[in-house]
Amino acid sequence: MKIGMLISEQGLYSHRRLKEAAEARGHTLDLINMTECYVCINAINPQIYYQGNKPIKDLDAVIPRIEHNITFFGTAILRQFEMLGVYPLNNSLAVIRARDKLRSLQILAKHNIPLPMTGLAHSPKDTQNLIDLVGGAPLVVKLVEGTEGVGVVLAETGSAATSVIGAFKQLDANILVQEYIKESKGRDIRCFVLGGKVVGAMERIAKGDEFRANFHLGAEVRKIKITPEERSLAVRATKAIGLDVAGVDLLRSNHGPLVLEVNASPGLEGIEKATGLDIADMMIAHIEKNAKPYTNKNTA
Repeated sequence: MKIGMLISEQGLYSHRRLKEAAEARGHTLDLINMTECYVCINAINPQIYYQGNKPIKDLDAVIPRIEHNITFFGTAILRQFEMLGVYPLNNSLAVIRARDKLRSLQILAKHNIPLPMTGLAHSPKDTQNLIDLVGGAPLVVKLVEGTEGVGVVLAETGSAATSVIGAFKQLDANILVQEYIKESKGRDIRCFVLGGKVVGAMERIAKGDEFRANFHLGAEVRKIKITPEERSLAVRATKAIGLDVAGVDLLRSNHGPLVLEVNASPGLEGIEKATGLDIADMMIAHIEKNAKPYTNKNTA
């Protein structure tokens, strides 16, 4: 089988592991830098060209590893592959849903997925209303399109919250204001969901006084046994967004587990380190099982 992986950065652990896993199972996996692609859109012979005038042909499957700063172009390239009948490990519509924090939270809420209380407003006049809505300070302010903990700020007092929200609004940034789950104590759970099942789970513990429990920010990771409720919640959240593979971040609160975020391009380094599982091999096996002539029936 011939697999393409859409990337925009070189040398990442996840890219290397997926390439190793594919080759170990007798496949070829080519790394395709999305920024060096261009497309020809027409009804008769749509094409994707790479590094000049070379058309990309005969791919059986494509793995999207789209960075947040190239979401628009990356999902456009992914849609073009879908037009060509290439099986995507996560389709373009689901990737867009997951990448937009506001949209994903609205979808999850519609599917009765428990979440931290979250607010959104445009006018500075509503700042205090937002703060009150999520239970007051401390609270979390998030960029709608942030990732890996970037654009996430903890405001510990009311005055700090007002200042942070005001600063973001002056930058014309789209932000969410979210309830701070203090009982989680800088810890969260990353569930790795693949093909409708949680195939691995780890606890992430923030470093020092840091409240963001992200592996790339130095968080400690360790294997954890999740409850049946947490397992079901992770699967339901992934299904609601429409993803085949996802990293679902959960918080343990005093009123039960809450979904914090659903990630469409979850990293492999932390989860493989914590669990000792070969997640990359599982992903390639999933592609083997599902890759076939594919027609995307979703609309943007």
